Amino acid sequence: MTPRNYSVLGLAALVIATLTQPLPGQQFIELPAEDRPLDPNFEEVFRVGAIAGESWETLGTVRSVAFDARGNLYLFDGTGGVTGPWLDPRVLVYDESGAFARQFGRSGEGPGEFSAPVSMAVMRDGEVVVSDIGHRAYQVFDETGVFVRMARVEPTDVPLLFAPTMHADPLGNGVYASAPRGRVAIVGTQPTSRPVIRLHLEGEAARIDTVAHGWLPPPPGVPDDNVPSVMIGGRSVSLRELDRVPTVFEPELLVGVLPDGRVVFSDSTAYEIKVAGNGAVPVGSKIARPSEPEAVTSAIQEAEKERRFAEREARFGLGGKRIVQIQGSDGRAQTTTVDLPDPVFYSELSVLYALSTTWQGRIWVQRRGKYPETDGPIDVLTPEGDYVGTFPAGTTALPDAFGPNGLAAFIELDQMDVATVVVRRLPPAVR
Repeated sequence: MTPRNYSVLGLAALVIATLTQPLPGQQFIELPAEDRPLDPNFEEVFRVGAIAGESWETLGTVRSVAFDARGNLYLFDGTGGVTGPWLDPRVLVYDESGAFARQFGRSGEGPGEFSAPVSMAVMRDGEVVVSDIGHRAYQVFDETGVFVRMARVEPTDVPLLFAPTMHADPLGNGVYASAPRGRVAIVGTQPTSRPVIRLHLEGEAARIDTVAHGWLPPPPGVPDDNVPSVMIGGRSVSLRELDRVPTVFEPELLVGVLPDGRVVFSDSTAYEIKVAGNGAVPVGSKIARPSEPEAVTSAIQEAEKERRFAEREARFGLGGKRIVQIQGSDGRAQTTTVDLPDPVFYSELSVLYALSTTWQGRIWVQRRGKYPETDGPIDVLTPEGDYVGTFPAGTTALPDAFGPNGLAAFIELDQMDVATVVVRRLPPAVR
């Protein structure tokens, strides 16, 4: 492993060494190093999306997809969202044969209308939850799409609404989420971990339980005088106070939920998957595989700087500036732009790129490809540490959603970025 670019190197090394040791009573499982290829020839069930047709046939920006227990497919769709604001948000529902069933939701300030929505989760019974920054709440709809209630959050918990992914609790006790990468819970405090939380949404106020604590990498070594500031409420607030700026390539917190409510997650650059209980229970097991993270070389750093600059220019024309989202005193999100200091890079590229779980209890783990590629091989495991096999790189994408009876949904884009959602059925061994 290469040296980390932190001013707190000694402390970081101690923390990492401590966290990589199994906890008392924790089971450590090491998977075999050699891949066992799996056949990616999945049966296609149906597909939705077309270049032209009815409004429910033409898709815009599909942010997320999900299934209910009957095999109905839910799409969280809108327009824009890449080069500008996400507009016309709606939820589209198709039955188990792919026939259009209904749609609900639209932009607006009233109950059941979306004001800066972010993500969607679908419960087994068809209840739908949408996180909505503008309303500072989670909106809940019944299985027919009728608005039921808003479960509001405290101002200090608004950052949770920014989470790009929510996971429905298979036991029906709410949804799981984790704070977005780099975001803190309240201005003026620094987090000590990256928690995985469960949100209970049965009342008018969301109730929050922490079910697991992911490792939080130390802050990057950027001198305070190089960190930009913004004005909030008449005072200058450092960007470090407002939003923990992560290092480039910092390991993400990858999360999945098993059918019994247990949480699986990865929080470091190593091939390590941790399994936590479905209550206030410590990590129960750790699954690892021999695989070394790739060093971030100077060539990778320069290529990434150029890529990020070109992306900002293409999207926003901002040059070296950054868009920052601020939580105002009323809890609502505001945006501003600030000059960016030179990025600080993490020393390694994480072995794992993505993680997901199936309705039948398999764990799908996608390894990272070589920079700048991202889609590597996909391993299929069980929570007990059994290795099922590996889909070789490029043979299949990681499904965007898993469903009952081996259903899996894939969001696909053509050369014109027209979206299609394809539903396939997985063979029993990998469900």
